[in-house]
Amino acid sequence: MTRKAWAWALYDWANSAFPTVVSTFVIAAYFTQGIAADPATGQAQWGVMQTIAGLALAVTCPLLGAIADAGGRRRLMLFWCTIATAIATALIWFGTPDPGSAVWVLVCVGVATVAFELGTVFYNAMLPQVAPPDRLGRVSGIGWGLGYAGGLACLAITLLVLVQPDPSPFGLDRGQAEHVRAAALLVAVWMIIFGWPVLVALPDQPGERPGWGLAASRGLAEIVRVIKRLPGNPPLLRFLVARLFYTDGLNTLFAFGAIYAAGVFGMSLEQILIFGIALNVTAGLGAAGFGLVEDRIGSRTTVLIALAALILCGTGLLIATSQAAFWVLALLLGVFIGPAQAASRALMARMAPPGEVAVHFGLFALSGRVTGFLGPAALAAITAATGSQRAGMATVVVFLVVGAAILLTVHPPADKAKARA
Repeated sequence: MTRKAWAWALYDWANSAFPTVVSTFVIAAYFTQGIAADPATGQAQWGVMQTIAGLALAVTCPLLGAIADAGGRRRLMLFWCTIATAIATALIWFGTPDPGSAVWVLVCVGVATVAFELGTVFYNAMLPQVAPPDRLGRVSGIGWGLGYAGGLACLAITLLVLVQPDPSPFGLDRGQAEHVRAAALLVAVWMIIFGWPVLVALPDQPGERPGWGLAASRGLAEIVRVIKRLPGNPPLLRFLVARLFYTDGLNTLFAFGAIYAAGVFGMSLEQILIFGIALNVTAGLGAAGFGLVEDRIGSRTTVLIALAALILCGTGLLIATSQAAFWVLALLLGVFIGPAQAASRALMARMAPPGEVAVHFGLFALSGRVTGFLGPAALAAITAATGSQRAGMATVVVFLVVGAAILLTVHPPADKAKARA
């Protein structure tokens, strides 16, 4: 890969610390175990927060993607999203282990989640700048593999430096969970330290720089044009609808995986961190491994293989009764999480028309967020109604099945040409 491609991929290393440490393993588990009144209540509250964040992203992602296309400011917008994510994440430090801190933590995580997801729109839109069409899958897969490696490294530091040592380093008060809350500060610093290479190596392409007002006006017009053309491009439309469902399932899985492990299988925070490290290893290997073959077998085929495996493993996790079975199935599931995401990104880059990449990645983000509130909302409602975390998590499998079924009807032109060859 080129220097620019490596700089681009390194941003995956930088920003993956947030979903790994904050959204999935550490802060999510700390919220349900240390702040909320009980795990089921915490899962429901976390679901409401994710629902609100999903609604905010449904409104902002396509618009800001179109503005980035029209204004030529992808790098600047990525910079501000990175800074906003880091600041909101750092403020989680003030969430003490008391139910009175619940709203503060939920607001901080919600704001950071919105900024993080918006940043991925501009970041993903840079992929065609660093990889030719026949290497999109490889570069995307390697980037996603680096992301899991970065999440793994940050999670390992959290475990070995902050959580395990007793007494805690730096005078952290374990009684006030400062050794856990410090993980948020680590993530904020991590994103700032490792997020800068892409901002230096990939300047915005030369051209007109209209003012923000004109860029917004042009961006809105671009959204209208793109949406009007979607019915005339059935493969792209069906792909976005399919991703709408299966990404909703994946996002729900990420948001509640650690909460499920803690509540159903009684895993402690330290066990969850060790599990998270192991899961990131299998996920990183899966993303990088499939990335090496994706350009040969096709991005759509890669996604379908991954979804089929995720459905089987996810079903097994719903009926598993022992920690040993949970570990085996969850680590196997991890192998296919990365390919489902990385191949989807590469498929979007292949299908997006030149000159409209950011707005299409805005729609790509929208397809993963416009119903992003449905997964957490359905999980929260079913969990609250039944008092069962297993019943709530069953919604994840439903979304994966629906998304895979729709994706089976998608036949991108490149895949058709490959099949004829």
